[in-house]
Amino acid sequence: MQRVEQEIARLIDECDYKEVTRLFSTLSGGKRLRAKLILKIAQNHKDAPLLAAIVELIHAASLLHDDVIDDAELRRGVPSVNATEDSKTAVMLGDILYSKAFTELVSFDKEVARTIASCVTALSKGEMMDVKMSESFNYDEKLYLDMLYLKTATLIEAAAKASALLVDKDASKYATYGRNLGLSFQIIDDILDITADAKTLGKPALNDFVEGKCTLPYIYLYQQLEDDAKSRLISLHKKELDEVDTIWIKDIMKKYKTVEKSFELALKLSNEAKSVMHEDSDLVAILDTMIKRTF
Repeated sequence: MQRVEQEIARLIDECDYKEVTRLFSTLSGGKRLRAKLILKIAQNHKDAPLLAAIVELIHAASLLHDDVIDDAELRRGVPSVNATEDSKTAVMLGDILYSKAFTELVSFDKEVARTIASCVTALSKGEMMDVKMSESFNYDEKLYLDMLYLKTATLIEAAAKASALLVDKDASKYATYGRNLGLSFQIIDDILDITADAKTLGKPALNDFVEGKCTLPYIYLYQQLEDDAKSRLISLHKKELDEVDTIWIKDIMKKYKTVEKSFELALKLSNEAKSVMHEDSDLVAILDTMIKRTF
C-alpha cells in the first residue's frame, strides 16, 4: 500500500497546483478497499500500484461529487470539501481527479483501460438514478439493487476485472467476485446507517432515509406493513426525524426483522463470491472482514 500512496501523491503533485494538493490532503483515504483488491489480484505486476492509485482517484472524485449532490457536511467523520470550501470547489476538485485518472489510464492495455473507463459512466448513471429515486419513496427492491450495482459495485467489479486482465487471470470470475463484494459491502453500509451510532458512522443515524434514500431495510419494512403504517413510513420520507419517529422505525424494523433480512442477502452475495474465489484465501478474507462488520 505504501507504493499506492506514493503513486497517488505523485499524481496529485503532477497536477501542479498547490490548491489541489492542499484540498486533496484534507480528504480521508478511507479503507482503500479497491486498491487493496488490485494489489492482491495483481500483486506481482509492476503497474498494479499505479492502477490502484488511478482507481482511488476515481473513487475520491465520485465521493466529492456525491457529497455535493447530497449536501453532505461530513465524509468519514471529517468535514467535506463542500462544507469547508463550497460546492463549486468540490466539483472542480472532483473533475481534476477524474481527468488526471483518465490521463494516466491511457498508458495501460486497451482492455484494462476500457474496463475502468466504462465503469465510470455506469457509476455516474447510478448516481443520477439515486438522485431520481430519492424524489419519492421507493419500494422496488430490483430497482434499488440495480442502482446500487451501478453507483457502488461497478467500480469494485472493474477494479477486480482490470487487475485480473493485467496478469492474465480469469477476468470474468474476478468480475463476479468484485460485483458481489461491492453489493454486499454497500448493503452492510446501509444496515450500519440504521444500527450504528452517529460517532461510529461519522454522520447522524438514519441519515440515508432523511436524505431520501430507501435502502433495503426500509423496502422490506414497507412490504410487511399494513396500510396505516405504510402511510406513516412514507410520510417520514425525506423528513428530519424526531426521537419518537426514530424509535418507531427502529422498533418496527426489529419486529419484522428487516435488518436481518437485508443481512441475509448480503451474506448470500458474499457466499456466491466465495464460491468463485474459494482457492484464494486472501480474497475470501476480504469478504469475511466485510461481512463481519458490527451491526
